[in-house]
Amino acid sequence: MIGEKDIIKGCIKGDRHAQRAFYNHFAPKMMAVSSRYSKSTGEAEDIIQESFIKIFKSIDKFRGDSRLDYWVKRIVINTALNYQRSKLYMFPMVDVEDISFKTNDDYSIEGYQFEELLALIRTLPEGCQIIFNLFAIEGFSHKEIASMLEISEGTSKSQYARARSLLQKKLLKEKNVNYGTV
Repeated sequence: MIGEKDIIKGCIKGDRHAQRAFYNHFAPKMMAVSSRYSKSTGEAEDIIQESFIKIFKSIDKFRGDSRLDYWVKRIVINTALNYQRSKLYMFPMVDVEDISFKTNDDYSIEGYQFEELLALIRTLPEGCQIIFNLFAIEGFSHKEIASMLEISEGTSKSQYARARSLLQKKLLKEKNVNYGTV
């Protein structure tokens, strides 16, 4: 098995075998990341393709200050955000800080498969979906999200609260439909 440093050196030289090995190693994991920021598999694939083009163009800039998988993931997330940002001008994020959302903190997502949850997340409005992913799944703080998306921290918090509320309603509705209690 070729080591990580050798694969990186090969990618820098434009070696197709090294690039294929790199892609085959990271693409499946990054597809899961990309899928969380897209409304369809096709969109997620476009984001992955654009991400790997960026990765191969800039791999010579990888200094090894962080883990390679973290560096790749950041490029995929940033590419996904830029992709979504280009669409958000039509649907600006609204600060819904003054609106209260009823939440049910007792609701559990146990028993749901990744694809089922992903499908529910994809039904969220664009802004809510992005912020939910960045906060709940990627672990960024609201301050970091505000900086990344050039919004206020309050908007990030309120959009996250809205996303949680919408997801809880959808999960409860689905649970009621599945158990025939509607």
